Amino acid sequence: MKVLAVNGSARKGGNTAIMLEAALDPLRAAGIECELVELGRERIEGCTVCGKCGKEKDRRCHGRKDFGNEVIEKMDAADGILLGSPVYFADVTSEMKALIDRSGYVARANDDMFARKPGAGVIAVRRAGAVHALDTINHLFLIGQMLIVGSHYWNMGFGGAKGQVAEDQEGLDTMRILGENMAWLLGKLHA
Repeated sequence: MKVLAVNGSARKGGNTAIMLEAALDPLRAAGIECELVELGRERIEGCTVCGKCGKEKDRRCHGRKDFGNEVIEKMDAADGILLGSPVYFADVTSEMKALIDRSGYVARANDDMFARKPGAGVIAVRRAGAVHALDTINHLFLIGQMLIVGSHYWNMGFGGAKGQVAEDQEGLDTMRILGENMAWLLGKLHA
């Protein structure tokens, strides 16, 4: 089994990456292969609504030639997906939104290729907007017929400066339980 975590932050190794790694730790401990992909340093643009994904049906986006197809391919191959983003102006980053739109269109055009995969959003936030950003990520999961994995609280951690989220023990505990819950669900689905 494999879980893909996608970091939508421009900061490699920042607060969002810390939260995602905290969720991946229990998955790794359960023997599940994990990969963290960083969007922030790669070019990924929004959907052009060209419709070619529906015509070609090859599980790829044809409107853009950037990092997006590589990530969509990794999402397709994964058994579980974590999408993480910091909050920028009360929502996910533009890179994460581009991935959501493009992967969502490609998945729907290709027999709902993410259907019944476990997915979870992870949000790093300084102060406000986390629930809205989490909701944005959940739209992909719900429309894509995915199984949303939760924790004992909202999947978010608080911190402004790079690395500050590591001081949010409740947020880190939430990520640990999220990882444990995803490992449990993957075990049930692949038993």
